[in-house]
Amino acid sequence: MKIAVLTSKNQWFIPYAKKLISQLKNARLFYDHKDLKENFDIVFILSYHKIIEKAFLAKHKHNLVIHASNLPQGKGWSPLFHQVLQGQNEIVFTLFEAGEKADGGDIYLQESLYLNGLELYEELRAKQGQLCIKLVLDFLKLYPNIKARKQSGKESFYPKRSPKDSELDIHKSLNEQFNLLRICSNDEFPAFFIKNGKKFILKIYYDEQPNTSTGGGALNNKHSHHNLFFFSLHKSQRLSYAG
Repeated sequence: MKIAVLTSKNQWFIPYAKKLISQLKNARLFYDHKDLKENFDIVFILSYHKIIEKAFLAKHKHNLVIHASNLPQGKGWSPLFHQVLQGQNEIVFTLFEAGEKADGGDIYLQESLYLNGLELYEELRAKQGQLCIKLVLDFLKLYPNIKARKQSGKESFYPKRSPKDSELDIHKSLNEQFNLLRICSNDEFPAFFIKNGKKFILKIYYDEQPNTSTGGGALNNKHSHHNLFFFSLHKSQRLSYAG
């Protein structure tokens, strides 16, 4: 059985794609769907951000996608982050067949990711990547006897997020905005706020030194290091995104 894993260049999923490839036989990794010159039995399309033509899908027996929502609810962009922002700690991941309509194909597998409410961006991505690998391996164990089912129920859509969505409201507490801080990437789209016409970038990290004084920068200094967070503040003279 010939397997391809397709993901985008220069983004978070690449280490997990490589780990997945290392666990599969007769599998190849691609960063552009136009590079798949031959037909494959299964193409896993994981965190891929280019538009794929109908002709590409027709070439391969299966084109499988993983979406971090309980489809048909939560179609669209960044479903994991939207649900974290809403305060949800159980996120359903769906493995389904890609079709002409975005996130509308038949469902093969679903599994829940359980969060503790304290994960920051890197840990959220790690848990997301690990569950994606598990779903792929589970599908292959069941294939070809696994059956798909049609999506049913009311659909909903999440809008695309951009760096401007990382803006904090200086009139709200950190506790009120903690879920927003969790989904901000310190490197790609850090949290920020505007004060007197100036932009300040706020970066959040776990405290790696438990049982030490945290000073005034931590959210809470009465618990173990997994509950402690430090903030790094940078000032920008520009009001545009300083990514």
